[in-house]
Amino acid sequence: MAVTLRPDAPQSYGHVDPLFCATCAGPLVDGHESGFPACGKCGRVSYLDPKLAGAAMVEIDDRLLLVRRGIQPAFGKWSFPSGYVNRGEQVERAVEREVVEETGLVVEVDWLVGLYSQPDKTVVLAVYSANVTGGKLIAGDETLETATFPYDQLPELAFADDGRIVEEWLQGREKC
Repeated sequence: MAVTLRPDAPQSYGHVDPLFCATCAGPLVDGHESGFPACGKCGRVSYLDPKLAGAAMVEIDDRLLLVRRGIQPAFGKWSFPSGYVNRGEQVERAVEREVVEETGLVVEVDWLVGLYSQPDKTVVLAVYSANVTGGKLIAGDETLETATFPYDQLPELAFADDGRIVEEWLQGREKC
């Protein structure tokens, strides 16, 4: 039986459905009662789980730290320091690691701003407020540039939820 990629499968950020079983490398076929593809050889269902990413809202001298992305998606656009959580990694530690990698700054996660997802995207984003504890501001390997901006003069941001994230972070920090 041939494998077909479902037309409703999320394709954003370059993610595509797998074609082969992670257990035995047999071909995945449609038609399992779960609605997900299953291996035509061993029967293992391939659940198309989302990938978890983390981002940091970092304030420096009453300005928001942003990075100009040096990777896809949204190459060249401004966003928060962010990246994927590795298997076995605590989300807060992943956020702290990504900030160091992208900006050179050492931060400590303070509080959860929120969880963000879209039905047509394959990523769930956990956003935290974080405080600088050390380091020197530089552009990392995946970053074209780092800069801080006044909250009311932010550049165009990379992703659909970014404006909402800024608003919710500003509201949350007023309460803290």
